[in-house]
Amino acid sequence: MHRDLINARWTSICKLDAIVPNTGVCALVNGEQVAVFRLGDERVFAIDNYDGNAGASVLSRGLLGSMGERIVVASPIYKQHFDLLTGDCLEAPEHSVATWPVKVENGLVWVGA
Repeated sequence: MHRDLINARWTSICKLDAIVPNTGVCALVNGEQVAVFRLGDERVFAIDNYDGNAGASVLSRGLLGSMGERIVVASPIYKQHFDLLTGDCLEAPEHSVATWPVKVENGLVWVGA
């Protein structure tokens, strides 16, 4: 599920420099936990933080990588892979997560809800 980018209400999460490249952080947006990832210098992605396979909010602590053409995060518990562009769980599609609109402006990371 993709959230509506056009009608999003944007929330400032943190400075881009506060996220170590190739890692993630957890942010609370309108009462929901969002995993925000920084790839390289300025690419950012956001997905739900909840891993339904493990029953825990842990995706922001996962390891970033790729599977073929897909950019993924591996859950730190059971290692299922979640596509950062689509939210698809590659091993268990029934546990796919929502993606969130995310952008960088003036050095700040913003998530839309």
